[in-house]
Amino acid sequence: MPGYEHLEHWTAEQILRWAIETYGERLAFVTSFQNTGMVILDMASKISRSIRVITLDTGRLPEETHKMADIVRERYGFRVETVFPDAAEVEAMVRAYGQNLFYKSKALRELCCEVRKVRPLERKLRHFEAWVTGLRRSQGASRAALRKVEQVDGRVKISPLADWSREAVEAYLREHSVPQHPLYALGYTSIGCAPCTRPVLEGEPERAGRWWWEQDSVKECGIHVSPSGRIRRDIDVALEAVLRAANA
Repeated sequence: MPGYEHLEHWTAEQILRWAIETYGERLAFVTSFQNTGMVILDMASKISRSIRVITLDTGRLPEETHKMADIVRERYGFRVETVFPDAAEVEAMVRAYGQNLFYKSKALRELCCEVRKVRPLERKLRHFEAWVTGLRRSQGASRAALRKVEQVDGRVKISPLADWSREAVEAYLREHSVPQHPLYALGYTSIGCAPCTRPVLEGEPERAGRWWWEQDSVKECGIHVSPSGRIRRDIDVALEAVLRAANA
């Protein structure tokens, strides 16, 4: 995008320093404490200890993720701001479709992600001008065209590790002794909600463990890549019903 093209040639450290100096308190570091997020937090800690760290608590996270939040607080001194879904929306969704609705159809899985992740983060990000993510192009086809810095929905989205490989991330973690999420040691390569994530098998893509029951190459919750077409319309119908019930 015009205005940010030159940043494509910058290192991750250079981009983070630019982002922190440019946006300050208006910059959110959004993370679920996976390896890429931990690399970014470690790099950022060398620039500033007063960054704003945002994490989502969907209500279905593995306990190990909560432990990682405590580790980040203790090691870096960051104040971690936890974002929760709207309780009335979750209650209405579960009442209508059940606690484990995500196994029933892709549309209902997207609805669960919308209520528990997408909508809460959107509400939080209204208070920020820019946000940092740990996305990488090598994570899958849906992220292959990712830019390091781009304007998305009126806000600057910053992905300092866009051109990093998985091996580069792991090398940084080792070199700097960065804490890692315990589930990586059990064969996980991408970590989300507990019921929706499993370890990957040998030879599987990095995000194969996310929503593994779906026969679809697009493994996204909707925060970074929005669904489209029939599934999007199905979600809209279900979401409208949930919001009506939540606001009744």
